[in-house]
Amino acid sequence: MSRLSSANTLRAKNFGVRLLAAALAATILWAAGATGLLLFHDDLLAGFVARQGAMQAAYEARLLDMQMRLDRGGSERVQAQDAVAARLAGLIERQGELERRQAALAGLTGPIEDGAGPPVTGSLPSRPTIPMPALGLRGADEAPAGRRSDRETGLRLAALDGRLDGLAAAQALSLDRITARTGRDLARLRRTIGRTGLDPTRFEARPEAGLGGPLVPAEAGPFATTLAATERAVSEAQSLRRLAASLPLARPVAVERGIASGFGTRLDPFTRGPALHTGLDLRAEMGEPALATAPGRVVAAEPAGGYGNMVEIDHGHGVVTRFAHLARFAVRPGQWVRAGDLIGHVGSTGRSTGAHLHYETRVDGEPVDPQGFLEAGRQLAAAAP
Repeated sequence: MSRLSSANTLRAKNFGVRLLAAALAATILWAAGATGLLLFHDDLLAGFVARQGAMQAAYEARLLDMQMRLDRGGSERVQAQDAVAARLAGLIERQGELERRQAALAGLTGPIEDGAGPPVTGSLPSRPTIPMPALGLRGADEAPAGRRSDRETGLRLAALDGRLDGLAAAQALSLDRITARTGRDLARLRRTIGRTGLDPTRFEARPEAGLGGPLVPAEAGPFATTLAATERAVSEAQSLRRLAASLPLARPVAVERGIASGFGTRLDPFTRGPALHTGLDLRAEMGEPALATAPGRVVAAEPAGGYGNMVEIDHGHGVVTRFAHLARFAVRPGQWVRAGDLIGHVGSTGRSTGAHLHYETRVDGEPVDPQGFLEAGRQLAAAAP
């Protein structure tokens, strides 16, 4: 028993020793861990803070990159919109210029006013028929560029640009045609006036008084230069046509039967000696209509010695015509007549050997050969469209 009791006591002591040793080991481990924690706390904390700082920096860098991308995209959109707006403004300006050109082309033709009488329609080039397309550049229904894709906007603007190019080409072609035809008309009118023996400058209007100012040259491209030259040619052609319309170029009788006696020196039918014949003796039947050869005002319709019954018409600019040996009058002094109007009837009054029409053309009171005027009138009538 005592031996058993001693063994139990020994085992109890051994257990207590082992327990104490385990507690001591745990205490030592805890103390070592606490000591290590205390020793490495600052390093761990510094590493943690460094990792957090790196993560924050990376996050901010990503945010900055995204912001820069957004700003760059917005700037590109603004630049694209500005480019579209500038291009559209350029197209609008081009359209305005083409509209001004169109108005200038339309102004190259039209009725020619004759200051000495009624309006006369000229045979200058017909009005150009180039329709101005409705491009929609100024319309309120034009949608902003941002409402459609860049590709659609570019295609639309390119189409408008192409249409303006086509219109500009058509206007240039029309101007070339007007220029060519005006040149032909001008040359023909110059030849026509030249056949009368008259100097066209005598009919030019004097420049207005009180004009002046500094010379400011206008910008001129090829189209503007050609247009200005054509406008000058058209203006000259209109002036010559007004002149032609005021000159006695029409026939004094409805039916041409030839000339019985021409202008100039001849043997007088009564004296059989040389004498100056101041006009043309046109073959005509008794009572045949005598017609005014240009617009003008009747200054005389009365018997006039060897002329017999005579009508004199003032056409302005010093040009008058006389119709002699008439059987009777159809006009009175002061009356306005047009080319082709009846002024009397053919007869044989005055110093005449038989029925005919004595027809004269006088410039500044001096007789000139009517043949040049009548030939110019025939050429002008043959060239009329």
